[in-house]
Amino acid sequence: MNAFGVSVVCLTMLFLAYRFYSRYLAKKVFSSLKKDGEMPSASQNDGIDYVPTNRSILFGHHFSSVAGAAPILGPAIAIIWGWLPALIWIVFGSIFIGAVHDFGALFLSALFDGKSIGSITGDILGRNARLLFLIIIFILVFIVIAVFAYIIATLFVLYPGSVIPINFEIIVAIIIGRLVVNQKISLIIPSILALIGLYIMIYVGHIFPVSIPAAYALMGSPVLTWVMFLMIYGFIAAVLPVTVLLQPRDLINAHQLVLGLILIYIGMFLAQPIIVAPVVNFQENDVSWFPYLFITIACGAVSGFHALVASGTTSKQLKSIKDARTIGYGAMMGEATLAIAATLAVASGFDRTDQWLAHYNSFEGAQGLTSKLSAFVGGTATFINPIFHLFNIDHSLSNALSVVFISVLVISFAATSLDTAVRIQRYVVGEIAISMKIKFIENRFVATFIAVMFSVMLVLSDDSGSGGIILWPLFGTTNQLLGALTLMVISIWLYLKKRNYWVSLIPLILLLFLVSVASIFNMIMYFQSENWLLFAVDIVIISCYLWLLSEGLMFLITKKGSSDP
Repeated sequence: MNAFGVSVVCLTMLFLAYRFYSRYLAKKVFSSLKKDGEMPSASQNDGIDYVPTNRSILFGHHFSSVAGAAPILGPAIAIIWGWLPALIWIVFGSIFIGAVHDFGALFLSALFDGKSIGSITGDILGRNARLLFLIIIFILVFIVIAVFAYIIATLFVLYPGSVIPINFEIIVAIIIGRLVVNQKISLIIPSILALIGLYIMIYVGHIFPVSIPAAYALMGSPVLTWVMFLMIYGFIAAVLPVTVLLQPRDLINAHQLVLGLILIYIGMFLAQPIIVAPVVNFQENDVSWFPYLFITIACGAVSGFHALVASGTTSKQLKSIKDARTIGYGAMMGEATLAIAATLAVASGFDRTDQWLAHYNSFEGAQGLTSKLSAFVGGTATFINPIFHLFNIDHSLSNALSVVFISVLVISFAATSLDTAVRIQRYVVGEIAISMKIKFIENRFVATFIAVMFSVMLVLSDDSGSGGIILWPLFGTTNQLLGALTLMVISIWLYLKKRNYWVSLIPLILLLFLVSVASIFNMIMYFQSENWLLFAVDIVIISCYLWLLSEGLMFLITKKGSSDP
């Protein structure tokens, strides 16, 4: 089957969902009497985290932050069960669950003065619920920081041509940020010029690849050395005002992602690749598709991490409540577009079906994070090649440039998610400190240091810098648990306000069922394999999750009436 024809069907459904369903949600469900002047970005403007931001710029930040490596990794692994189940979950999951989740989290946070979803839970359900939610968030983000740093570092080693373009992007973003603050100019034109400069640097990176010799690396590991650099970068990015680095870098990345996706789909049209992966592959691998398909593909369908971005950084910059639809629902449609491209890339990036089956011969082999990212880079590079051929570029050079182009694309968004995660963890640490009344930890530098150091400790548990991989098997279920709990809070609020809570309650029930089954399966697997670390951490997460569910249920049973936030 032709990959481009399949993509047209999927993209059409996403477009129709945004055109009609998101409009219904905005007008009939997530509507507010709150005026734009009452937005937390204006009422609490501090020039650091709370800054009124133009919709296009804020969309760039939100889109770049949620569209990291996860919507590539998930489909690249889950396709082991066939390309059709993966695409069905991505399309329908994103339309009816993920986008509702993201839109609702952003809307609710804007109404609750830019508070995180954990703090909102506390405002609605009480102090215990807040602390439980924050513990789950802390564990999830703790894993994300360690793993994304490892992924980026590994990609730097695999694709040394990407080092110069990525660092160029960071330096230029800081320069643009200072110009915007000091000269009061718009971000749009400078960010487009920076994007052009980035593409020039891709060629420079191809000519001058940067590698760290093992003799000069920490503990002889270039990957570990890059991880430590990334942790330092994450700390700096998280304490800087959003206008200095976060906004300009994310807008450059958003331009890059949008243009990259356009080029991928144009290249798909020109190449007309044939899907060699099986349509359905339920019986030919060693792990059941149910419920693991729905946990493996999180970002791209529904992801609790998105609620952390929406209520952590994006809501503090929202200039108008009307922008929540475009940013919350629209960015999820954009991420689904990336997940579709990832699925089709690994489905058609092999010459023959037997080659694909050899690569996906077991679920354990399919879980290799860097190998699956490499499969995506290689697969999408074949889509980009025909575009370079239009300009009569030599075949070997076009192949090399295509690989560097896609690797820069992947690393850029993984890096965006990384430093956004560090900033979110800073908020979480601060909120936990407030709950426990530990005043000095509320300081943003102290909170960020704690956020980074916990992940550094996890990273250093392995000399190669891959310590985060130890807890990575917990990411899928923890992420989806957080998504379910966010939908619970949204559903309770809608119920209290006498609005159509079914739009979030039905997705909540489905996600609760899927996650509960997956959690039970995981606990049995960890117990049987005597993996006591994962078993113990999973017990903690599930205990907090069940406690929170009971808090929500008891609240609904005992609550009489409601009040405006």
